[in-house]
Amino acid sequence: MLTDPLFYALAVPAVVLMGLAKGGFSGVGAVAMPLLALAISPVQAAAILLPILIVQDVVGVWAFRKTWDRRTLAIMLPGAAVGILAGYLLAAKVSSTAILAVLGAISILFALHRLWLARGGRAATPRDIPPAADAALGVALGAASGFTSQIAHAGQPPFQMWVLPKALPPASLVGTTAIYFATINWIKVPAYWALGQFTAQNLLTAAALLPVAIASTFAGVWLVRRIDPGRFYTLIYVLMILVGGQLLWEAWSKA
Repeated sequence: MLTDPLFYALAVPAVVLMGLAKGGFSGVGAVAMPLLALAISPVQAAAILLPILIVQDVVGVWAFRKTWDRRTLAIMLPGAAVGILAGYLLAAKVSSTAILAVLGAISILFALHRLWLARGGRAATPRDIPPAADAALGVALGAASGFTSQIAHAGQPPFQMWVLPKALPPASLVGTTAIYFATINWIKVPAYWALGQFTAQNLLTAAALLPVAIASTFAGVWLVRRIDPGRFYTLIYVLMILVGGQLLWEAWSKA
């Protein structure tokens, strides 16, 4: 198990934010990977977080197992599988410096996208395009979602760009999101296994952090009804931009 105090100083708040995201503060968990990448390699950070995400997914899938949109999953999941494969090949073939740069860029773009949505922005996807073109776009955005999820556990923006304009009923949207990301998290398992990242050290570290993740998930359910989410989200996304900038600086310094 990792014992570096700096790692846990970053890992505990990172896992808390992941739990809050699963508990209702959608999107804030995306800062977890960039935070951990400040202390350890991005691939190792993602491997430690993946088992935690899989355990957290159980709650969402069980709660919304009867309310999900079959067409959305049928279109986006095949593309996501291709994106996950591309992300695996990137992690397997390129240097850790390049992955730091990709992660930093994803962090900044994700945060800017969420801040834009929070201020009234809308996904540019038209709702009245021909069904075949719409499906092709869904596959492409599914691939983008799978890729960013494999690299940084940050597949939400491409997913939302295609799904939100569909105006699904709230329960169906939440259920579809829960099942989609639970499925792609399991699809990622062979990739991380092939990268040799499911080591005893990484799994024991994930197990040590799991109680924090579970407790913060329930805390998210409780807090989401009691605090002003606007300021909280803004603070988290500004933090993501700062952390993403730090990762880009580190990548540039090592290049």
